[in-house]
Amino acid sequence: MLPAHRVVIAAFPGVELLNVTGPAEVFSVATRVAGTRRPGYTVRIATPGGEPVATAGGIRLMADLTLDDVHGDVDTLLVSGAVRVHDRGVEPVLDDGIIDWLREAAPGTHRLASVCSGTHLLAAAGLLDGLSATTHWRTAARLAADHPRVTVDPDPIFIRQGRLWTCAGIASGMDMALAMVAEDHGPELALDTARTMVMYVKRAGGQSQFSVPLALPADPGNRIGDLRAWIGEHLTEDLSADVLAARLHLGVRHLSRLFQRRTGTTPAAYVESVRLEAARRLLQDSSHGLPEIAALSGLGSVETLHRSFRRRLGTTPAEYRRRFR
Repeated sequence: MLPAHRVVIAAFPGVELLNVTGPAEVFSVATRVAGTRRPGYTVRIATPGGEPVATAGGIRLMADLTLDDVHGDVDTLLVSGAVRVHDRGVEPVLDDGIIDWLREAAPGTHRLASVCSGTHLLAAAGLLDGLSATTHWRTAARLAADHPRVTVDPDPIFIRQGRLWTCAGIASGMDMALAMVAEDHGPELALDTARTMVMYVKRAGGQSQFSVPLALPADPGNRIGDLRAWIGEHLTEDLSADVLAARLHLGVRHLSRLFQRRTGTTPAAYVESVRLEAARRLLQDSSHGLPEIAALSGLGSVETLHRSFRRRLGTTPAEYRRRFR
C-alpha cells in the first residue's frame, strides 16, 4: 500500500483554532474511515519555534515540529491565518517570518493551501500573482487592494488554481479539506467522511460556492425564516410578491418591509439570488444543458439565466461552467 499522505499545518500566535483543527479533523476522520482499504493521512502542526502557540480564543496548540523542519517531502501544506480586531474593523496579521518561510517552503510542496486570512500570507509571499483567490469576506477588500495582481473573489467557499487552494471563512477549511480527500481518494471516501462528521460533502472538480441562504442570518421559528426555507424548496413555482405575501397572510407592502428589515434585501432580489445559486450548482455539478438548468433553477428561460449571470456575476453561464467545473 502507498504511504500516507503527509499534511503539515502551519500555525503561529493568534491563529483561529478551527483554522487548524478543522482541516486536521477532516483528514483524521478520513484516515479512520478508510481503515486498511487505502492510505490515509498523517497530520503535523508546525510553529515558528516548535513551541506551543496561543490561539485567538486562548487555547494553546501543541506543535509537532518547527517551520524549519518542513522540507520538500510534504504532500499538502496548509497555512492558517490570524486577524486583529479593532475599532476600524478587522485586519489580517502579516507575519514577516511566516511570509519569508513560505517563499522557501512552497516550491517543494505538492499542494499548497491557505485557510481564511492565511490567503494574505500566500499573497504577500508572491505565490498568488496572476491567480484567482478567496479569503474571509471581511478581509477580501484589503486583499484586493494590497495585491492587484491577484484576482480576488469573495464569494466562493474555496477556490482551486492548480496546486494552490484558498478558502473563505474559518469553517470553510473543512469544506476544502473534504474536497482534497475527494481528489486524493475519490468521492466515496469524501462522502463517508462527511457522513461521519455530519457535514455536507463538497466534491472535487467543482468550486463550492457560498450559499445564498447561508449568507443571511438564520432565523429559526420566525415567519420570514420559514418563508426563506420554503422558497428554497419551491424554486420552480410562482414566487412572485403576491404569492409570498399570501402565504404569510400579509399585504405585499407589509411583506416587503418585514423581509427587508429581517434580511436586508427585498423578496424579489432574494428569490433571484437563491435561483441563481441553484443554477450555479447545476452548472458545476451536472451535465444539464442551459435550458434544463434554467428550468430546474426556476429562472425559466436561457435568456433570464444569461441576464442574471451577467448582472450579478459579470460572466456568462458557459464561461462560469468552464471556469469552475
